[in-house]
Amino acid sequence: MYTFRPLKIDIFSLVVFAIICYNLYMDFFKNDWDEILEEEFKKEYLVRLLNNLDSEYKREVVLPSQDKVFRAFRRTSYSDANILILGQDPYHNIGQANGYAFSVNSGVALPPSLQNIFKELKMEYPDFGYEDGDLTHWARQGVLLLNSILTVRESQPSSHRGMGWERFTDSVISKLSDRNRPMVFILWGNYAKKKRTLIHEERHLVLTGVHPSPLSASRGFFNGNYFLDANEFLKAQDVSIDWNLKRN
Repeated sequence: MYTFRPLKIDIFSLVVFAIICYNLYMDFFKNDWDEILEEEFKKEYLVRLLNNLDSEYKREVVLPSQDKVFRAFRRTSYSDANILILGQDPYHNIGQANGYAFSVNSGVALPPSLQNIFKELKMEYPDFGYEDGDLTHWARQGVLLLNSILTVRESQPSSHRGMGWERFTDSVISKLSDRNRPMVFILWGNYAKKKRTLIHEERHLVLTGVHPSPLSASRGFFNGNYFLDANEFLKAQDVSIDWNLKRN
């Protein structure tokens, strides 16, 4: 398996890139994530990550496209987030990753994990249907579809593990957990379940299960009632997610 090796950067170049990053990412998300993550984008680890990532995009095929890396944050603001569904890293085949965890664009064949998610939804909501695997409809309702690692090299799963994304997304989870307004965290698979320690469970609902991958789904993913239980919890806030992806 490929292991990411960061480029060596001298201090002067790092400072210059830090200034560029700060100016570039100010008002970057066009919502309250700009303020929430402002200090994070000043930290050395994230400056190094973004510098290394810029080099990766120039030298390699990296997914998703560079303009889609932070797409989930732009569509689902901090204050509007009702549910976080946590993935691991993006789909690593060309044409699949679109910036939302588990989602693919219209016209793209459904990956096996998403097929299993839709099977589970059909069990929970018999009227559930879909036209394609584009989950933008969920994101618009406050479902933050977040991968722990936001980028990957083509055909090399987990190739950007250890690059720094895990620290960034851990910070995102912690900041969401610090909110006063309760929300739901859906953690599938052992990797995602490790993030449970970041969440204030006295305030928020944490739903866990086996990962929907075909390698593990048969060992306990199905009949998890994740989507029903999430909506039941959100009733107290007069929130209900419309999971249906049919276009009328």
